[in-house]
Amino acid sequence: MSYMELFKVPEPTPELSRKSSIVGVGESDFHADYQAARAKTPGYEGHTSESLAVIAFERALADSGLKREDIDGLGVNYLYGGPSAEETAAMLGLKPKHIMGQSGGICAGPIPFACNEIAQGKADTVVLIFSAATRSIGRSFGGQSVTTGGPSSYYYHHPWGWSSQAAHWALIWQHYMATYNATEADLASVAIQMRTNAMRNPNAIMQAPLTVEKYLGSRYVVKPLHLFDLCLVNDGAVCLIMRKSDMAKDLPHVPVDIGGWGHAAVKSGKLHTLVRERLRPQFQESGRQALAMAGIPLSEVHHFEGYDASTIHLINHIEGHGFVEPGAGLEFCKSGEMDVNGSLPVNMAGGILSGSYMHGWNHVAEIVRQLRHEAGPRQVKDVHTSMFSLAQTDQVHPVIFMRRETS
Repeated sequence: MSYMELFKVPEPTPELSRKSSIVGVGESDFHADYQAARAKTPGYEGHTSESLAVIAFERALADSGLKREDIDGLGVNYLYGGPSAEETAAMLGLKPKHIMGQSGGICAGPIPFACNEIAQGKADTVVLIFSAATRSIGRSFGGQSVTTGGPSSYYYHHPWGWSSQAAHWALIWQHYMATYNATEADLASVAIQMRTNAMRNPNAIMQAPLTVEKYLGSRYVVKPLHLFDLCLVNDGAVCLIMRKSDMAKDLPHVPVDIGGWGHAAVKSGKLHTLVRERLRPQFQESGRQALAMAGIPLSEVHHFEGYDASTIHLINHIEGHGFVEPGAGLEFCKSGEMDVNGSLPVNMAGGILSGSYMHGWNHVAEIVRQLRHEAGPRQVKDVHTSMFSLAQTDQVHPVIFMRRETS
C-alpha cells in the first residue's frame, strides 16, 4: 500500500490537473463576530456551527452565480460535531446526488477528494463546507490531560513532554535559534508581517498594529514562543463551490483551477525529522508531486499561503518548499519579501495568526480572491499561480491553484 492509499489521498496524476475549478467562495464574519463576542455586545447571541455554515454557504452560492438545483455534490465538516451531510443538505435546501465520504478536516484533503470524485462523474458541482464554533464551545488546546473531554494533547503524549502543539513548535524554535543564531526579535518579523497583511483585510480578526516591542512584551505561552507566535481561536465557517472545469464558464468570476497536489509523511525517526529537519524531506517530496502534476516549476509560484499555526511553522513551510535556503527564512521576512510587493507574498489576508483560524480553509478562500484579482489593497500584482501548503505534525499537503485565463 502506498502512502497515498494509506492516507486516502488521491494520487497526484497529471490527468486530474485543471479538471476541477473553484467557482464560488463564502466566509462568515470573522472580525465582527469575534469582536462582538469579546465585547459581550448586548443582543449578540453568538453562533452555532450550523448557523455559521448557512452564512458561508449562502455567500458562496451568491458568489458563484449558480442555483441550488445546480448543486449535485456535498461535503461537510463540522469540526467539533454537527448534523450529518444529509441533514445539512436539507437545512440548505439542497438535493445532492452524491455525498462525499472524505470531506472533513484541514482544507488540503477535501479539495483533492472533490477533484477526484468530479473526475469520476460522481458529481459536477460540489459544495464543501467547513464550520467550527471553536470559541463558543470553549475549546482549549494543550495541557496535561490526554483523556477525551479535557484539554487534548492528541499525539503529543510522549515521554519528552509534548503536551500541546505550542510545546512542539517551541522545541523546533529552540533548535532553530541554536542552529542559525536567531533571536526572538527575528521571529517577531513573521507575526508583524501577518498582522500587516491582516490590516488590509476588513474581515481579519486582528486589526491593531503590532510592533517588535509589543511582541517581546507579550507573555510566553511555551518559552521561547510568545502570545503572538500562536494562532487564533475563533468561530467561523468557509464554503467553497467546485465545478467540473468545462462547466465553469460564463459565471460571474474567473474560475480558479486546481492544478496539482501532493502528500508526504514521516515514516521513521519522527523526533529527528520533526525537530532537526523540520519536515524538509516531506516538504520537498510533496512539493515535487504537486508541481509535477501541475506541470510547472517552483519559480512560477508567485503567491504562497502557508499554514501559520505558529510563526516558526510558517518559516518551516517557506524554507522546506525551497523558496529560500534553510536558515534564510527570517531574513527573507524581515527584508519585506513576504509583503504584497515582495518576491513571494505570503498569507495576504493575515493567515491564521491574525486573520482567522479556519484550519486552512480561509487560506484557500484568499487564494481564490487573489487569482480572480479581486483582493483590493492586498492584491498581488498579475498573479496567476498560487500554492497552499498545510503541514500537520508529521505530514505535508500542498495544493497548486491556477487562474483560468479567459480570452
